[in-house]
Amino acid sequence: MSDDLDLGLRHDTEDDARHRRPHAAGRFLGMTLMALAVLAVIAGVVAIPLTWEGLRLIDRAIPGDARIVEIGCGTGQMSLYLARAHRVVIGADLTRASLKLGAAAARRFGLDQVQFIETDLQRPGLRAGAFDVVYSSGVLHHTPDPRAAFAGIARLVRPGGMIVLGLYNAFARIPFRLRRLVARLSGHRLFLFDPVLRDRENEPARRRAWMRDQYQHPEEHRHTLTEVQGWFAENGVDYVRTYPSAMLNQEWDELFASAEDNWRFEGWLAQLGWIRTLGHEGGLFITVGRRV
Repeated sequence: MSDDLDLGLRHDTEDDARHRRPHAAGRFLGMTLMALAVLAVIAGVVAIPLTWEGLRLIDRAIPGDARIVEIGCGTGQMSLYLARAHRVVIGADLTRASLKLGAAAARRFGLDQVQFIETDLQRPGLRAGAFDVVYSSGVLHHTPDPRAAFAGIARLVRPGGMIVLGLYNAFARIPFRLRRLVARLSGHRLFLFDPVLRDRENEPARRRAWMRDQYQHPEEHRHTLTEVQGWFAENGVDYVRTYPSAMLNQEWDELFASAEDNWRFEGWLAQLGWIRTLGHEGGLFITVGRRV
């Protein structure tokens, strides 16, 4: 697996990229991959840190011939899910064993538009400005310096391209931090009010995977929307919106459409509300930005 990759793809104009949409020829493949992703979640192969509504919004927003890189792809289920229509998807991770599993799955399902590469997200061996979409979820908050890590991946997206970033929210993570404190004090024998562990009571492999990621990970950071917006500004990225919305009582169906407002006070109130809506499954939120 190479540490450097030349995509060798044509460079579209920003207007071209904005108006591209999935072709009908890829719909059957997309539905097949969605079914595979569902099976993977059920089997405990992966726990995609998004609701199915969130996955639908991401898939709908990304054009059908976009160039996508997933930073911290693990075993590649999200990369495989996004590999529909004429998209080219690069899954990047530092763990070779996980990448081999992803590459094997791509071969098994005949997905030749997906590639997996071994690289460090702090110094990604990928060409700057080569991608229409940079996706990274559930990864940067486990690095020693998430702010610096974001700067490293932000340069990979072309001007006008999109960044989709998933991080633990400082407010929404509070319920879990309390559960983790009780678990530590009890020697990891008592896990109070964890709905994921309760749902996986009869699935030992999935329970162990959740406990490793949530209760035993050696490093974790938590972030506010204001903090992430600061990272965006430092790296020439315009804030677009969050998922869930940082506007109260707002309904929308376009993940890459700019939010109608960005009132900081309302954003703080929305994040307090995420304690209830996101806290039961780890407190991860998505922030979307557009490269200037």
